[in-house]
Amino acid sequence: MAFKLDNKILSADVAFTSNGINYPANWLRLTTLDEKKAIGISEVANEAIYDERFYVSAGVARDLASLKSIYVKNQKTTAGGLLAQYDWYVVRKSEKTTAIPSNVSTYRDAVRTTCATREGEINAAADVAALKTLLEGTITDWPAELA
Repeated sequence: MAFKLDNKILSADVAFTSNGINYPANWLRLTTLDEKKAIGISEVANEAIYDERFYVSAGVARDLASLKSIYVKNQKTTAGGLLAQYDWYVVRKSEKTTAIPSNVSTYRDAVRTTCATREGEINAAADVAALKTLLEGTITDWPAELA
């Protein structure tokens, strides 16, 4: 629970002033509800906590299609960064016909496959809550980078 005085939320462990009297930072923790009420403090429910990446306000989700678009773009950016480290092998092959090592080709294929899988998982999310759950831990992992 939170406490309110003169339409302002009081922060725990922060000193405050009321009617010219200074109250120490620990006053809210050390007093009873009756003592708080005696100086005009009321008890109020805590504001709902929500993840601003996915919700505009408590219980009001952002547009699912927009979120999917943002997170698919993020996947493509990540995949591009992972592939870019090994692009020089592709350039060397093009310029000098030097073979790309098989472990590099395998890794690059795995990155592209993983990106496609992740995009599919994001696009399959039925609602914002499902997308949030997916992105917070159940999405396919990227392949381990080459040593």
